[in-house]
Amino acid sequence: MRTAMGVWRWRRNPLRRPTDLFEAWVAFAALVCVLLVAPAVGWVAGLQVDGTLQRAAREQRHERYLVPAVVVRPAPGAADPSAQRQAPERTRIVASWTAPDGSSHQGTVPAAEEPPRAGDRFRIWTDTRGRLVGQPLDPTAASFHAGAAGLAAALTAAALAETVRRLVVRRLMHRRYTRLDRAWAAAGPDWGRAGAGS
Repeated sequence: MRTAMGVWRWRRNPLRRPTDLFEAWVAFAALVCVLLVAPAVGWVAGLQVDGTLQRAAREQRHERYLVPAVVVRPAPGAADPSAQRQAPERTRIVASWTAPDGSSHQGTVPAAEEPPRAGDRFRIWTDTRGRLVGQPLDPTAASFHAGAAGLAAALTAAALAETVRRLVVRRLMHRRYTRLDRAWAAAGPDWGRAGAGS
């Protein structure tokens, strides 16, 4: 039915108002935006975000190192094992490690295994100077985030096109009702009694 109404707006017809044709063109422009422009915006946004995230992932892989560490002792103020079973947080321990530049470090880190024992070995991520850092961004995760960003951009562009279309149609309807009110007011109080002589 909607398709038939859309075709009716394009045909030559004595009942077709100029606003009907304008509304049809607005709907066509919105359709083009949703089908062509929105995916293009999503694609470009996804590529931009992917490039940025992949570059960040490469930099992080060059600046972060997985180094061996040794458990020294439980961290001061660490929770007792019975409380640990209830709480999902990992036990914190004091560990020592050697940085890629050869300097020795000691600090509090989350335990790699439960329960940690002095002398246990595990690996942690550090920068060149031995400061603790997070794991570098995985290229696959970066691509996933870029895809999500591209999809969000495409959906936003499509929603924006539909919102503009709805606002334009609403404005056109408001104008139509205003013109109709003026026409009724111009007809006067004796409309419908043409030729009644009153």
